[in-house]
Amino acid sequence: MRRTGEPMTLSLPPFTRAVTWLLGINTAIFLVMELLPLLRLDVVAAYIGYHCALTPVDVVHGQIWQLVTYSVLHAGVMHLVGNMIGLWMFGAAIESAWGTRRFLELYWLGVVGAALTTVALSYSHLLGDPTKSTIGASGGVFAILMAFGMLFGDNEIMLIPFPFTMKAKYFVGILIVVTLAFAMMGGGQVAYVAHLGGLLFGWLYARRGPKKAMVNVGLSERYYGLRNSYYRWKRRRAAKKFEVYMSKHDRQVHFDEHGNYIPPDDDTRKGNGGGKSGWVN
Repeated sequence: MRRTGEPMTLSLPPFTRAVTWLLGINTAIFLVMELLPLLRLDVVAAYIGYHCALTPVDVVHGQIWQLVTYSVLHAGVMHLVGNMIGLWMFGAAIESAWGTRRFLELYWLGVVGAALTTVALSYSHLLGDPTKSTIGASGGVFAILMAFGMLFGDNEIMLIPFPFTMKAKYFVGILIVVTLAFAMMGGGQVAYVAHLGGLLFGWLYARRGPKKAMVNVGLSERYYGLRNSYYRWKRRRAAKKFEVYMSKHDRQVHFDEHGNYIPPDDDTRKGNGGGKSGWVN
């Protein structure tokens, strides 16, 4: 890709941390699924495919893990390669700009959002069939494409193998129109409804801008608050046990209500104003 007005150069994106891990996980699972039939383990491969692909009727009956697991299964080499190229070419730029955590939030929101869209529309009798299974990482990839178009809209990308470039925002716009059209026409073997879901949830996430994830912040604050309360309780409990132990040996030690040790000269019981020392939290 290049910015408008810059000379044409061919450069490949880096293999960023999360992108590399996602490429490795998807490729490894694909190779395992291809290897199982060669080892005469067709039944195992069929079992995994049946229970891990996204089938709306199974999801509503409790197999909610399919909202995630379907994204690591692919129907053939070209299906895998197409998704992984999109993940690498556009995902590396997003991860470099936003960081690993926000990139992964975007990707998995696209995966789950695409799955939820597929389930919802299949049961609305508008698009899709609740008994038809969906596989592939396209939901996450299309969320990345949407975010790329919003974040780097004026950058030009080369549409390989076509010998011309196009601004990213126009490319994403055309992608939305084509995806919607194919979804409404049925789409054959391609899950265009999932693509639409990925685009929608990618747009919802990207429009937040560079804000921190409030849910994560709230959960982190609650986790650390509970952890600190637990440690304070353990310290008070240990201090109480130590007081009892020392009293049995005719020695008096004192701790305050937080479990901090009070030296004899600072003991509030001697009326010196209650100075403290020891551990602090």
